Amino acid sequence: MRALWDSAPLDLQLFKQYIIDTTGLGKDALHVYAGLILIIGVRLVWRWRGGWVLGWLAALGAALFVEWLDIRNEMGDSNLRPDAEHWKDIWNTMLWPSVLLILGPRLQPRKKNEPLLHPRHPREGGGPSPEVEISPAGDGFLPSRE
Repeated sequence: MRALWDSAPLDLQLFKQYIIDTTGLGKDALHVYAGLILIIGVRLVWRWRGGWVLGWLAALGAALFVEWLDIRNEMGDSNLRPDAEHWKDIWNTMLWPSVLLILGPRLQPRKKNEPLLHPRHPREGGGPSPEVEISPAGDGFLPSRE
């Protein structure tokens, strides 16, 4: 098992170089695509509540793990890059997953006849005034018949 961990940083570098050579992407673009693939992949598998957060956490965990492996590989080669370059890689990986974390829940399709803004019940300290009632069909507000 120890031999597996010792070779993991080198294996990762070889894998990343293979992808870069095959696709023609730069290292920064590789980080961007990896973050997007992780958050969207987790979101497609986990459709229930919390899927965006789970996908974001998966992207963050992968970004930190890969940077840790990169640092281990650089230490072994005695060629440690500055910290700013490692943070740039994490930033590149996490930018679009963070945007999707914020905007993703708002991109969900609405159910048919669902109002754009959900009305609050008057007893909860807000919502419609007493002369307006909520339609039983759930399609918004209807004037009262008083």
